[in-house]
Amino acid sequence: MSEVFNGYERQYCDLSANLSKKCSSAIALHGEQKKQKLSEIRSGLDNAEALIRKMDVEARSLPPSVKTTLLVKLREFKSDLNNFKSELKTITTSANLNAAAAARDDLLEAGLADTKTASADQRARLMMSTDRLGRTTDRIKDSRRMMIETEELGVSVLQDLHSQRQSLLRTGDTLSGVDDNVGKSKKILTGMTRRMNRNKWTIGAIITALVAAIFLILYFKLTK
Repeated sequence: MSEVFNGYERQYCDLSANLSKKCSSAIALHGEQKKQKLSEIRSGLDNAEALIRKMDVEARSLPPSVKTTLLVKLREFKSDLNNFKSELKTITTSANLNAAAAARDDLLEAGLADTKTASADQRARLMMSTDRLGRTTDRIKDSRRMMIETEELGVSVLQDLHSQRQSLLRTGDTLSGVDDNVGKSKKILTGMTRRMNRNKWTIGAIITALVAAIFLILYFKLTK
């Protein structure tokens, strides 16, 4: 496992826990305090997105056996980040609705309740419809992104398998060359053995002839 990836993961987990607390506290706030908290949440989401990009680059630089596991974990982090984004939109929409309701109350106090209530309700319904449409669009984008990432992962695995197959084929060619060299070496050794045997017989015959000649010389000398 990559220590660099683990470091990014710890940072993301801390940031995720912090974002969760801020989202929970933002719901109960109003006015400028809520705006400040929403600004902090947006900044945290930007940091989380940057960490996820770093983790993605680090994971794709690792061997396939490690990369596959890390990419699966990375998809979970991306899903978690998308949930935070959806929650931020919901809180923002709620704040806008509350602001619209406050404006409507002001109009009611000014004596324009009858003419503005329908308009405020229409705006609220329009904003809710827009929010639902935005969430649906985000889900479609997330699904498409996950499909692309899965496709990229499959292509990467196939490339790795192809590379391993090529390595095995090269290894097989090398072994075939070694077998050929061994065969040639055996032939050379067999030929050398045969020549050595012939040389032994030749030397034996020469020694025998010399011994016989010595005996003949001795015999003739002794018989004179």
